[in-house]
Amino acid sequence: MGASIESFFRKKVRRDPKIHNALLLVYSERQGIDVQLSEGNVDHHPRQPYYIASVSKLITAVLVGMLAERGTIRFDDPISKYIDPALMRDLHVYKGTDYSGDIRVKHLLNHTSGLQDFVEERPKQGKSMIDILLEEPSRQWTPRGVVEWAKQHLTPHFPPGEGFHYSDTGYHLLGLAVEKATGQPLGDVLRKMIFQPLGMTHSYLAFSDAVVETELPVARLYLQNGDMTDRTSLSFLYAGGGIVSTTQDQLLFMKALVHHQLVNEKTLAMIKSDWSKFFIGIEYGYGVMNIKTVPFVMPAKYNVWGNAGSTGSFLFYHPRMDAYVIGSFNHFRYDKKGIRFMLQVVDHLLKGEKRKTSL
Repeated sequence: MGASIESFFRKKVRRDPKIHNALLLVYSERQGIDVQLSEGNVDHHPRQPYYIASVSKLITAVLVGMLAERGTIRFDDPISKYIDPALMRDLHVYKGTDYSGDIRVKHLLNHTSGLQDFVEERPKQGKSMIDILLEEPSRQWTPRGVVEWAKQHLTPHFPPGEGFHYSDTGYHLLGLAVEKATGQPLGDVLRKMIFQPLGMTHSYLAFSDAVVETELPVARLYLQNGDMTDRTSLSFLYAGGGIVSTTQDQLLFMKALVHHQLVNEKTLAMIKSDWSKFFIGIEYGYGVMNIKTVPFVMPAKYNVWGNAGSTGSFLFYHPRMDAYVIGSFNHFRYDKKGIRFMLQVVDHLLKGEKRKTSL
């Protein structure tokens, strides 16, 4: 089974000229599988750290869940409890009504706040955030500065709790809320509460004081086939996309989450079940994508949960096989390709399991 997955992975990468480096880890103790791979036309290594993009949202959401269990933050708290008045001012004005005070922590977690997405949306006039990323490589962003930019250039979509709209702006606010609630920088809180206890020694929040030195350099990250890795403008990433990690570290995280070592069973159920519809077959909870059964489209055997990012990153758990599928294509706009590839890997696992049982 491992050889089949390796062959499929290498062919996938070699056939796509836009994938310059990719990583894949597939692990299942039950199935006896431990595959750790890298491939590409630039330097790559299976244990190389990389930007995990929106997989960061799962880690941030779990951190909020841990703080909720301690009573430091509550899911139903208005975010005005943690965000200063100046940043809250005109944060969410929809059709002439100011809904800023109605936004709650849970709305940020499951993208139901109605806030705009500074990554994917384009202002009616002026440059998009991606344009700025490309045209101003040395620009330094702060989380607050990004939110202010979104307030000035983009428009909310609906009142809080009345729809679903994916929002990186919301996760910037979550990161700021964690900092206010704990009195510590987000990178330090992630390190102290998650990375250090789990032995995730190659994981950190980029562009923070919590950056750690790693033996291998960060995998090259691409946008429109251009190398973005060393651009200071990547500092626009934060709580929803700015974590650097390895596939091995993320395996430690996901195993701990599955086995209730980070949050208890009740909190995990809340994180997974207070969901909104993302796409057909995908629900979004608190930082969690649930890929679920859709008759004639998505059979139950493909049910997984985890998260994926715009760079083709993915971190998913398949409960039926007790299997973890983790990796990235390290190229912006590869989110759907990453999810599709992850499901194809799951299909290889299922076929391998079927062959075993038929012998």
